[in-house]
Amino acid sequence: MNIKLIAIGKTDNKSLQTLIDDYAKRLSFYIKFDLEIIPDIKNVKNLSESQQKEKEGELILSKLTPTDQLILLDENGKNFSSVGFSEELQKKMNSGIKTLVFVIGGPYGFSDTVYSKAQGKISLSLMTFSHQMVRLFFIEQLYRGFTILRNEPYHHQ
Repeated sequence: MNIKLIAIGKTDNKSLQTLIDDYAKRLSFYIKFDLEIIPDIKNVKNLSESQQKEKEGELILSKLTPTDQLILLDENGKNFSSVGFSEELQKKMNSGIKTLVFVIGGPYGFSDTVYSKAQGKISLSLMTFSHQMVRLFFIEQLYRGFTILRNEPYHHQ
């Protein structure tokens, strides 16, 4: 299985980007992982919240293939413990999915079209984090999940 993380907008904090790159590199020892950044929409001042979500949604959906399984990182998604998330990853791998795609949306979330195409939603927390920090937290949790599956000492119970 391949895992892809799609996110809107670049990370402009160099310290965060260094950590994201570090965990992405660590993750590559377990699975093929790609982080794909969709550039910020230009001239958002001239767009309504709904129009911005629609434009971002079109860009997100253009990055998918028909066989991809789409999971949205969404505040109303399912909550997992780290162990529970690792078990969910194992189920996905066992099911024969070729590419599992997680998406971090823009500042207003996702369009209705993106929601309708998704096979699931995951929430990282009841708290709100910056989109840049969510990338780091999510990639770290992917890494943690694979270390749990391999019984490696990174995660402590």
